[in-house]
Amino acid sequence: MCGVENHAGLHVKFYDDGKEKVFVEHIIADHHQGYPGVAHGGIVAAILDEVGGRVVMINDPMRLFMTMKLEVKYRAAVPVGKPIKAIGWLIKDKGKLATAHAEIRLPDDTILAEAELLLTEPPDTVFTISDADQLGWKVYED
Repeated sequence: MCGVENHAGLHVKFYDDGKEKVFVEHIIADHHQGYPGVAHGGIVAAILDEVGGRVVMINDPMRLFMTMKLEVKYRAAVPVGKPIKAIGWLIKDKGKLATAHAEIRLPDDTILAEAELLLTEPPDTVFTISDADQLGWKVYED
């Protein structure tokens, strides 16, 4: 959903602080709206999932995780065509399991949506880091 080479994707760029937080500044495209001017709830959930899930990759971009549970709270409409911010941070990292929190905010820091994530390492039967090229997983330098 968020790969830069996915023509139907969100084309979100992720940045981290090198410690525990991942940041996004983005404008959701009109074709990702549910109601006029409002981002579809699934798009909102996808952004929360990505920004929260990427916190386990800080300082190790090849550490792949999958979301086991995503609990989203929609607080207000997330606009399309206007700047938003998303932030994710690590709550707990127990090796094969981790928990994170993610939020989507307006530029004034009003929280529009938030999520709690339970993350796990993918089973080898699903994929491994050796499958990164096949999965299209890359880290792009700015």
